[in-house]
Amino acid sequence: MARRSAIPGNSHGRVPDPYRTERDSMGELRVPADALWGAQTQRAVHNFRISGRPMPRGFIRALGLIKAAAAQTNANLGLLPKTRAAAIRKAALEVAEGAHDAHFPVDIFQTGSGTSSNMNANEVIAALVMRAGRGRVHPNDDVNLGQSSNDVVPAAIRVSATLAATEDLLPALKHLRTTIDRRAREARKLVKTGRTHLMDAMPLTFAQELGAWSSQLDSARMRIDDSLKRLRRLPIGGTAVGTGINTDPGFGKRVAQTLSVLSGVRFVGADDCFEGIAAQDDAVELSGQLSTLAVALMKIANDLRWMNSGPLAGLGEIELPALQPGSSIMPGKVNPVIPEAVCMVCAQVMGHHATVTIAGQSGNFQLNVMLPLIAADLLDAIGLLANAMRALADDAIAGMVFRADRIANALARNPILVTALNPVIGYENAAAIAKQAYRERRPVFDVALEKSGLGAAELRRLLDPAALTEGGLHAGAAGGG
Repeated sequence: MARRSAIPGNSHGRVPDPYRTERDSMGELRVPADALWGAQTQRAVHNFRISGRPMPRGFIRALGLIKAAAAQTNANLGLLPKTRAAAIRKAALEVAEGAHDAHFPVDIFQTGSGTSSNMNANEVIAALVMRAGRGRVHPNDDVNLGQSSNDVVPAAIRVSATLAATEDLLPALKHLRTTIDRRAREARKLVKTGRTHLMDAMPLTFAQELGAWSSQLDSARMRIDDSLKRLRRLPIGGTAVGTGINTDPGFGKRVAQTLSVLSGVRFVGADDCFEGIAAQDDAVELSGQLSTLAVALMKIANDLRWMNSGPLAGLGEIELPALQPGSSIMPGKVNPVIPEAVCMVCAQVMGHHATVTIAGQSGNFQLNVMLPLIAADLLDAIGLLANAMRALADDAIAGMVFRADRIANALARNPILVTALNPVIGYENAAAIAKQAYRERRPVFDVALEKSGLGAAELRRLLDPAALTEGGLHAGAAGGG
């Protein structure tokens, strides 16, 4: 596989050559002496000097797991000597665990099939086996046995995204929802002014308002769970175009079973490998659900920003934790920095979905040719959302303070409470009371007492904000009108 450059004897005080010579099907080239990769990876390093960003950790992990599962499967099928397969499996699991990430330098913006990253994994694993003295292993003939970049990379996208969503995203989502639910229970009796069009509306409790956030997140969870059912279908075993050339017919399903054991997450072999190689619709679907989650999080974050606004000239319904000075010129100013950061994450994730959508339809016939970009943006979106949800839970919602006095004062002056009188005195009369209350900046109760013909006790019952949060025909049941 490699021909070492001659290293002059140390007795003459010469410095060892920092490069070695490697060969692939296109010829020889020099590779850094301490690099685990070989010729094909080195060509990619030279060709793709674009972003300086290598493929993400989660993707490299998935490649390592797939190579380990493939080696074990090939041994079980009698296609690879067991000792060689065991050595490949061990090295591949080291790659999966992140022990050799420095040896995966290939840029995200590379060949559209991800062949360079697949060969990077093959070469590193082969080198690890040989450097450990476990025999000679060929990157293509042994590590890549029964595989093609065209089925490995789409499978790695699915494995990496599924694991990231299962291990990181969904637990973070659950943590945020649990935090919101806890704060909602604490404020279950706290009634506030509702708002539609950013204008005063009928009252609701903080528990109802936060409960809507919680329901949004639960709906997002269900959508993501449903998408993962399809993402778990791996086209491994389809090799070059989906036919399964040069591999055992049972290879793909066996690899999926082994991957399930290695990862602790259930994967299955795709029923149609042609679809899984040519189209990346499953990844686009998950990306869309991540974008939907971003929409929900941006709504929550912006609600928090509005409720926190002020503290004197805004709504001032809550106080978010003061985390850092908010201005370089205005002393004492504190800003809602976590919700703002979350909103930026959401914007980025929505942008990633646009990219993944374009990438998903970018291919012809039997192969998509934007696979590395799909992998990178999908994993970046998952990681950003997971981190943002933890920050929103722990650094904003968990410590926010409800300003009960401010909330009660605004609620008492809310002229829209007069809506509850519609069934008793009619819409037009109620509207006149609301307008007068707003014009004179008086509580609606005082104006209604003067104009409605109803007694104080009846008005207190009809205009009770807490009762109004329960809905129904409270006013109509009082009699009259």
